Amino acid sequence: MELEIYEALTAVNVPNDKARAVAESINKEIDRRYELHARQLATRGDISELRQQSAEMEARLLKAINDSQRWTMGAVFAGMAAVAAIVKLF
Repeated sequence: MELEIYEALTAVNVPNDKARAVAESINKEIDRRYELHARQLATRGDISELRQQSAEMEARLLKAINDSQRWTMGAVFAGMAAVAAIVKLF
């Protein structure tokens, strides 16, 4: 594309150095815009990585909930046993 722009400009009597500068400027701007879009858009790999991280986080969360429920139920039964022991002593 750079060559086509350069040739079009030289065909209408634009000096070579000016035509080259314009073509390079256009290419730099196109590259800058592609880079901007590449940073903003997610690729399939990005989405796959997010899904994997989400699944790992969900597994850790479920494990934490299960552990919490075990400790809570253990504390409830221990409290009930303590109350039963106190009642039996009186």
